[in-house]
Amino acid sequence: MTEWKTPFKAIQIGQGRKVTSGDDIAILTIGHPGNFAQKAIDSLKGSGVSIAHYDMRFVKPLDTLLLHEVFSKFNKVITVEDGCLMGGFGSAVLEFMVDQKYQAEVIRLGIPDEYIHHGTQEELWADCGFDAKSIVRTISSIFKLDQEKFTQQHVG
Repeated sequence: MTEWKTPFKAIQIGQGRKVTSGDDIAILTIGHPGNFAQKAIDSLKGSGVSIAHYDMRFVKPLDTLLLHEVFSKFNKVITVEDGCLMGGFGSAVLEFMVDQKYQAEVIRLGIPDEYIHHGTQEELWADCGFDAKSIVRTISSIFKLDQEKFTQQHVG
């Protein structure tokens, strides 16, 4: 996502940031999966889909100003988290959307409410469907793209 060998900077509690600008769909991430989103965005260059990426940084408190920006502009949103979907970050985003009377297609990627088998981190991210390939597949499905072209050539 960013160069990690940089000096620490104070971040304001409850304040996210826009990482990438786009016009067609927004990806909202929390934590490490932001790297997966950036990899997916890079692999979808040339697809004709303009993808925005927001690193929300905090689940509590949510950055409501940033969420107003997202839902005012996008009717397609993907949330990505390395945590439980049920009652997690994506659920909080959905609650905000409903409470503020926005309407959008929101797809949540994260850990499903089921037994997860043992494996490497990479295997588990893929099994749970929130690694870079899964994000590419999700966006490809929404926009009817040739997902094999983008997952094998760029993310594989």
